[in-house]
Amino acid sequence: MTDIIDRITEDGTGEAAPASASASASAPASASASEELTPYVAPLPVPPVLRPGTGDVLRETEIAVRPTWVRLHPQLPPTLMWGYDGQVPGPTIEVRRGQRVRIAWTNRIPKGSEYPVTSVEVPLGAPGTAPPSTEPGRAGVEPDKDVAALPAWTVTHLHGAQTGGGNDGWADNAVGFGDAQLSEYPNDHQAVQWWYHDHAMNITRWNVHTGLYGTYLVRDDEEDALGLPCGEREIPLLLADRNLDTDEDGRLNGRLLHKTVIVQQRNPETGKPVTIPFTGPYTTVNGRIWPYAEVADAWYRFRLVNASNARIYDLVLVDEDGSPVAGVVHQIGSDGGLLPRPVPVDFDATLPTLTVAPAERFDLLVDFRGLAGRTLRLVNKGRNQPPGVPDPAGDVRCPAVLEFRVGRGGESDTFELPEVLSGSFRRLTHDLPHGHRLIVLTPPATKGAGGHPEIWEMTEVTDPGGIQVPAEGVIQLTGADGTTKTYRRTSRTFNDALGFTIAEGSYEQWSFLNLAAIVHPMHIHLADFQLLGRDAYDVSGFDPAVGGTTRPIAHDAATQLPLAPNERGLKDVFRVPGGQILRVMGKFDGAYGRFMYHCHLLEHEDMGMMRPFVVMPEEAMKFDHGAAHGGHDGGHEGGHTG
Repeated sequence: MTDIIDRITEDGTGEAAPASASASASAPASASASEELTPYVAPLPVPPVLRPGTGDVLRETEIAVRPTWVRLHPQLPPTLMWGYDGQVPGPTIEVRRGQRVRIAWTNRIPKGSEYPVTSVEVPLGAPGTAPPSTEPGRAGVEPDKDVAALPAWTVTHLHGAQTGGGNDGWADNAVGFGDAQLSEYPNDHQAVQWWYHDHAMNITRWNVHTGLYGTYLVRDDEEDALGLPCGEREIPLLLADRNLDTDEDGRLNGRLLHKTVIVQQRNPETGKPVTIPFTGPYTTVNGRIWPYAEVADAWYRFRLVNASNARIYDLVLVDEDGSPVAGVVHQIGSDGGLLPRPVPVDFDATLPTLTVAPAERFDLLVDFRGLAGRTLRLVNKGRNQPPGVPDPAGDVRCPAVLEFRVGRGGESDTFELPEVLSGSFRRLTHDLPHGHRLIVLTPPATKGAGGHPEIWEMTEVTDPGGIQVPAEGVIQLTGADGTTKTYRRTSRTFNDALGFTIAEGSYEQWSFLNLAAIVHPMHIHLADFQLLGRDAYDVSGFDPAVGGTTRPIAHDAATQLPLAPNERGLKDVFRVPGGQILRVMGKFDGAYGRFMYHCHLLEHEDMGMMRPFVVMPEEAMKFDHGAAHGGHDGGHEGGHTG
C-alpha cells in the first residue's frame, strides 16, 4: 500500500487549438487494451483565452458547464466529458491585478444526463506487481451504480484566490441544472497562476475527473517589467492522469474509468471496503494523452498545474537517449506567484526531479536555444527505473507525458534570464506576532476512522495531569528543546464543531504532523503561505489501535530536512510526507467568511480529510460566543520555535 501511495475551440466541440499548425500523425481509430496507445502522435492543444474585459470596473461573464465529446487520443473514439464552456480543460481566464470580475458558473448539464465516469473498486494485487488501478478496463467488475446515478451537481472553487467565503465555492453550495453560482473575484493579488475546479461535497473526485478544471492568470506591472516569454511562447500545461474502460472485445472504448484499489474488503467500523486514491496509466496534457509540441529554438514559459486526483509526478526532461537535460529548465514561480530568484532545475542531487503534487503550480522557463532539430521529452520517473523507462511496480506504467520538437525560430531570441524576479517578495519569519495551530494527519487504520485517514485539530492541554495516557485522541509530543507537551483532539470530521476562527489580517503558523507513510498535499483556502521548515519525528509512539500515543512522538535531531530551493516562495499547497512536521506561515487577509482546508488527494478530501475555518474582523471576535478561537490554542509544536 505504501509503495502504491508514495509513489479546445470556441465552438464547444471539445477540441482545442493546437500549439502548432502541424496535423497529427495518422493512426488507427481504436486500440486494444493489450497494446499501448502510440505516444506523441497528436499536437498539444492550447485552451482559448478568456479575457473578461479591461479597466477597473466590475466585469461580468458566464461560464457554463456543459457535456462535450473529447478526442483524448487519435487511436480512441470520442470520450464523453463535462467541460467549462464545453471544453476540457476550460478556457484560460486572464485578468489584470485589481480588475474585479464576477462569474456566473452556470450548470447547463440537462437533468437525466449520463454521468461520464465509470467507477469500480478492484482487489489489491500481489506484492511487487503493478497496481491494478493502472491496468485499463474493469476486468469484469460491475460499475458502482451509485456513481452512475449521480446528477450534475457542481460548484466551482477558484483555487488560490483571495475572495470572500460566499464566492469561494463552499462544497455544500453546489447547484443543479439551470442554476448559477455567482462568484466575485477582486483579483487584488500579485501576478499568479491560480486554477479553477469543481469542489462539490462528497463527489469532487468524480466531478473533476469528468473534466471540470481550468487555469486562471493574474497579470501585473512587476511581471510585465521582466519581459518574460509571452503570446505563443507562454503555454499552460494542465496535467491529469486518467484510465479508460474497454469493450467486450478488450478494446479501449474511450470511457473514463475511475478505478481504485481495495486494501480492506470490509472495515469493521463501517462494513464497507477501504480503498486507496486513484492513479491511472494515461497522462493527459491539456486534455490529450501524450501529445507533442512544436517549439522554436527560443525561450518558452510553461504554466504547469497538476490537475490529477492523487498522482504525484516526478518529472524529468530527457533527450533522445533518455539522459536528463541539464541547464535549460528554470522555475520562476510557484503557487502564489513569482519566486524571489530563479531556481535551476538540473535534475541533479539538488532537484533530481520536478516533484508536482495535485494542485501545485510551477511557473517554468525553458531555454530551447541551441537545441534546434532536437527532440526532448518530459517524462514521469518511477521509483525503481531510470527516467523514461516504464516502472509498473512503482505505479508508473506509462512514463510518457509530453514531447518537444525543437525547430528553428528564424531569428535570435534576446531574452535574458533575470537574476532577481520579485523585488516585492518578503520572507516571513517566526519573529512576527502570530498564532499557532497543530493539525495531525492520521493513519487509515486509526481507531474510529473507518479505514480512512483523518485531519485532527489539536489543542494543548495546560494541565495534562488530569488526562490518563494513553487515551484515544491524545497525543504527546517531544520537541527539539526536549519539552514534552500533551495535546487533545478537538475535531476529526468535517461536520464536527467549528474549531478555528481567525482575525482578518493576522498571521498564523500551521504545523502539520503526518503520522502515516503517505504524502498528503495539504491546501488551505484564501491565504498564501511560506514554508518555515520541515522537522523529522519518530512517530512510532502513535498506536492506531488506541487512537493516541503510547509514548511521546519525539523530534529526530539526527535527520535534517532542508527546504528545497523551489519551496521558498508563496504557496497554498504543501507536501507533508510521513514522519514529519511541516511548519507554514501565512497572513489571512483580504476577505471574510467561512473557508475550508483539506488534503488535495481528492479521494481523501471526499472521505473527510477536510475542515472548515472562519475569518472575521478582529473587532467582531471580541463578541464571539465560541471558545479558544484566538489563534493561540494550538500552542507550539512540541516546543520547536525555529
